[in-house]
Amino acid sequence: MMKKIVYNKIILIYLLIFIVISLITINSSMYVIGHNDNVTKQALWYGIGIIIIFLIQFTNNDKIYKHSKVFYIISNILLIVVLLFGKCINNSKCWISILGFTFQPSEFMKISLIILLSELLSKPFKNHIIFKIGIIFLIPSILTFLEPDTGAVIIYFIITITMLFISNIKMRHFIILGIILLILASTFLYLYKYHHNYIINTFGSSIFLRIDRILDWKNQSGFQLDNGFTSIASAGLTGHGINNTPAYFPEANNDFIFAVYSSNLGFIGSIILILLFISFDVILLKIETNKRDKLLISGFVGMIFYQQFQNVSMTLGLLPITGITLPFISYGGSSILSYMIIIGMIINSKKQ
Repeated sequence: MMKKIVYNKIILIYLLIFIVISLITINSSMYVIGHNDNVTKQALWYGIGIIIIFLIQFTNNDKIYKHSKVFYIISNILLIVVLLFGKCINNSKCWISILGFTFQPSEFMKISLIILLSELLSKPFKNHIIFKIGIIFLIPSILTFLEPDTGAVIIYFIITITMLFISNIKMRHFIILGIILLILASTFLYLYKYHHNYIINTFGSSIFLRIDRILDWKNQSGFQLDNGFTSIASAGLTGHGINNTPAYFPEANNDFIFAVYSSNLGFIGSIILILLFISFDVILLKIETNKRDKLLISGFVGMIFYQQFQNVSMTLGLLPITGITLPFISYGGSSILSYMIIIGMIINSKKQ
């Protein structure tokens, strides 16, 4: 029990550090994009998130797992709603706006997926489990891809594969999954190459731009990437200082927040942040708990580790830009609140 309390305190200390870094960097991004009140909003989201963590401590995780199917269904309904009535930002319908409050359903779908898979994979395996999980993965993936939000679909895949691997599922199930994915990918590529009309009618003409951006990312450049990379490269060891980013680039407080942070604090500051991420992920994985909560932690760590790696790499031009934010640092109420739900459950987890 004492060890669990120590881990919980460490998690909260890391969370406090991330909050401070996030607010300072988002405030610094204001000098890049010219105006925003996102610092106040981010502080509000974190405040609400801390309340969520506190409230979860009065709830047994069993009750949350018991309603995992309900959460998953509601999340899918919200994905359908966003396709029909969503707010279009940057040519994507990823947000729902109600009474001035805007949220992103795909962020909550990530968490719903983790909770549902934790519940399913903690039980004895049945032969049809791989097909069931495949359907659970495909439904939100198709809906999210239509928004379009390719980055979120990749994260759904990372979550699913990570949790299947941790669950010690039989190799033949992985083989079946691989065959299914190979058939789906082959069918899609065939239609993409020889039957453009089917692809356009289903996904819209923007699908070609998205696929080309991924397949040909090494040969691409752009205002956002070039200026973000210039800001990082010119920062040196210690950076230009807080609130001092030398170049303008869009999405400075979201996708490219690492460029703002790195330009402010330089190479040393960047290494410190990366080490903070790695140590935080490792600490979460070291928590001793029951199988179901261990699956939850693994799915969450798999998700945030991929986002950390992808976001930093795409900012440096090492991977394609897929619109994936930096966990706990980038601006975004939906992601912050969804992370806090899982953090609350991790703190609330119990040993076997």
